[in-house]
Order: sequence, then structure tokens, then C-alpha cells
Amino acid sequence: MQFAKRLEPLQSNVFADMDQAKARARAAGQTLIDLSLGSSDLPAQPHVLEAIAQSLPDPSTHGYLLFHGTQAFRQAAATWYTKKFGVAVDPETEVLPLIGSQEGTAHLPLAILNPGDFALLQDPGYPSHAGGVYLASGQIYPMPLRAEHGFLPVFEEIPPHVLAQSRLMVLSYPHNPTTAIAPLSFFQTAVAFCQQHNLVLVHDFPYADFVFDGVQPPSVLQADREKTVSIEFFTMSKSYNMGGFRVGYAIGNADLIRALRQVKAAVDFNQYRGILNGAIAALTGSQTGVSDGVEAFRQRRDAFVQALHAIGWQVPQPTATMYVWAALPEPWATNSVQFCTQLVEATGVAVSPGAGFGKAGEGYVRFALVHEPARLQAAVARIAEFLHSH
Repeated sequence: MQFAKRLEPLQSNVFADMDQAKARARAAGQTLIDLSLGSSDLPAQPHVLEAIAQSLPDPSTHGYLLFHGTQAFRQAAATWYTKKFGVAVDPETEVLPLIGSQEGTAHLPLAILNPGDFALLQDPGYPSHAGGVYLASGQIYPMPLRAEHGFLPVFEEIPPHVLAQSRLMVLSYPHNPTTAIAPLSFFQTAVAFCQQHNLVLVHDFPYADFVFDGVQPPSVLQADREKTVSIEFFTMSKSYNMGGFRVGYAIGNADLIRALRQVKAAVDFNQYRGILNGAIAALTGSQTGVSDGVEAFRQRRDAFVQALHAIGWQVPQPTATMYVWAALPEPWATNSVQFCTQLVEATGVAVSPGAGFGKAGEGYVRFALVHEPARLQAAVARIAEFLHSH
């Protein structure tokens, strides 16, 4: 049996290797503390669940849901966005419901790239960004993110011959995995660069609310208020703890929304209407649950970073996301996969190797703060024993 060549770059996956290492740890009797996945352990809010529950007995919600049936959700998303970022949005032409923002980043390249075209992606970056490009038979030019540049790409480093073949740039701030935040001035530069080089600018924005210490990250559309080249992806997974409900949406340039809608129409329908009713309740109801969730992760961040500092592992304190991005100590500074596999097999603590997010991620690991502070501190205690024994 023969398969398409586009599957070849999808076959190697360090996260699959980590899953095998976790399975070996369980088989050996280790109690797992899994800090490798960015899936919130907090529950969805009661008013969200109630909206879904009230929908279940209604037979009008049981059928296929086409685009025009999502109008109430699109209006809620547009209203939420305008209230938060001050940019007007047309819910009919500039909003599209998605089955999570990952659907958007995976499917949009099919609408933009011809085989062989380049997409400019962050390195390190979220793995699904690359997967969408590969499925579209595109090429990837990795834009290295370095600590000395605040984990922002340097556009001047992109070779002219790559730019001539490029059609798409993908950014994401607050950034997974580095936790970096980009200022509005950076997005203004990015918009001008993409306008100059006829690039579509994609901003994946799952951590719009997940910031600490009074910081407010900008939307790319605040730098492209006329929506000339930009599209932004949002998810209900982080702010509203609805990862398993698979609700996201795109806001941006009407032509890009239309193109993505064409791809989506060929692949799937929308979610169950009851789930969208829950998402509407989340966007339009009390936002106390959002602020409470962010505060919970701030406390986790503080406890975890302090615990790492106490064992001599100096890491920066992130101002956003649910992660800690940590440079590895010797002798693992050039082999994050080996560190992570040995750590989980020896201690049961699972973390994500930086190499899984791109070549420039080597030398780092990502910790997901998806447990209560006491559990995170217990994980650090195990890590300390591992580091001492090695």
C-alpha cells in the first residue's frame, strides 16, 4: 500500500516518543506527574455547562449545523473581540467558527499555498503550524526565536529567495513554548512586512487572556485595523477550560475568512449547536471564571519557579501562558529528548523536550503548570533527586 509523500514529514514526532517513555514509566510502577501537555485541569464554568445541558433535550439542536446557523455565536465572538480590543468586526464576513484554533492553522495553508510555496514559521513553535503546511505540500522556512531578541523573529534574516516564494507567515504571542509576549510595535512591523511582501499574516492567539502581572497582549488586528493581510485564531480551550469541547473561531480579513470557510465546507460541518450555546454563554456571561483561572495559574507559576530556584535551576518567571520554558543544565544542554525520557522513566515526571517544537528549541524543556502547587512542588523534588543522581 502506498501513501502520499506529504505524510512523510509527519511521521517523526518526539511527543509520540515521550508517550512511549511515559508508558514505560507506568509499567515500571512510577506514579506519573504529567507536565508535558498544555491541557487545563480546571473545569468549565457552571453557566457554560448549564447552557449546554438545556440544549440537550431540544431536538432542534440535534441536526447538522451549517454556517448560517452559527450567527448567534459569531455575533458573540465579534462583540467579545470588539469589547476587548477596540476593533470593529463584521460577524457575517469576518468571523468563522472552528473546531478549535488548531483547525484554522491546519486548514488555512490549504487555501493559501500551492505546492512548493514557503510558509514562514516560528522556531520553536507549535507543532500543528508545521503540520498544516506539510499537508498543503508547502515548504517551511523556520524563523529562529532567540532569547537575546526576546524570542521575536528577525525579519531581515529571511533570505530574499525564500521571500520570493513565500505566501504565509504564522506568529503566536503570547508564545508557546517560550512564553514570550510581543508588543504592538512588533505587530505593526510584522503587518508592514507582510504588506510589502504580499504575505498572509496569521496570528494564533490562544493565550489572549492568559497573562499575569497586569500585562495585556495586543491583537494583530490592532496593528492591521483595516484587516488588509491578517487573520487571527482564538480558542475556548484556555480561557474557558473547554479544550474537550473543541470550540474556536477566526477573526480577520473577509477574503481569508471566505477562503477558510470553503476549505472547512469540504471537510466538516460545525459543532453540535448545544456546545456553541455553551460557548456563547462563556463569551457573554460573567468573566470571573477567566480571572480566577488566570490567578490560579499565576500561583502555580510562582510556586513552581520558586521551587526550581530553590534547587539551583534558575529559570525566568513567565509573564504569560501556562508554561515555564527552561534552559537545560549540563550535561543535557544539547539533548532535550534524552533528558525528558530519562527523567520520566526515573522519576515519573513528564515534561516536553524543546526539540519537539523545532531545531531552535533544543537545549530547553517546557513545563506545563497543569497541577496544583503542592503537586508541582512534589515534581520539583523528584527532579532535584534526578539531577543530583546524574
